[in-house]
Amino acid sequence: MSSSNEAQQTPRSDCLDYLATHLISRAALLVRLLVKQVPNRDISRTEGEVLGILSEGPRRITELAELESLAQPTMTLLVKRLESRGWVARNGLPEDGRVVMVSITQAGEAVFEGFRGQFRTALRADLEALSDEQLTALLAATDALGSLVQTLQGAGAG
Repeated sequence: MSSSNEAQQTPRSDCLDYLATHLISRAALLVRLLVKQVPNRDISRTEGEVLGILSEGPRRITELAELESLAQPTMTLLVKRLESRGWVARNGLPEDGRVVMVSITQAGEAVFEGFRGQFRTALRADLEALSDEQLTALLAATDALGSLVQTLQGAGAG
């Protein structure tokens, strides 16, 4: 499926099958290709993703592990590494001392913004080569992906 006209003429079930087959692998490949373009090797892709999640608000280590599809002990080690760099802080909840919340620090926010800026610059340069029609399609796809993410996050919360 290469055009919006094709998608409009293709039965909905075929569109769903196509997206279910190709969307994840292409999104993952896009991220890997961008990682190769970004010169910053002081922060890994996973560290950047965790900082990105925390930039939206504090999370429990179990939540971070789920969102990144990592085992909880692996996420605990990652959080300790980020904490040792001064990029995150761990704090207990006053009402339940067993729960540890992880939050991003100002230093972590600065590192994340630099990391995100490098990705934005690399992707923007790649997008320059696309036609106006392709850009419009990607804009619509980005909005649709945002809606899908919100739906999935709502399903995960329930």
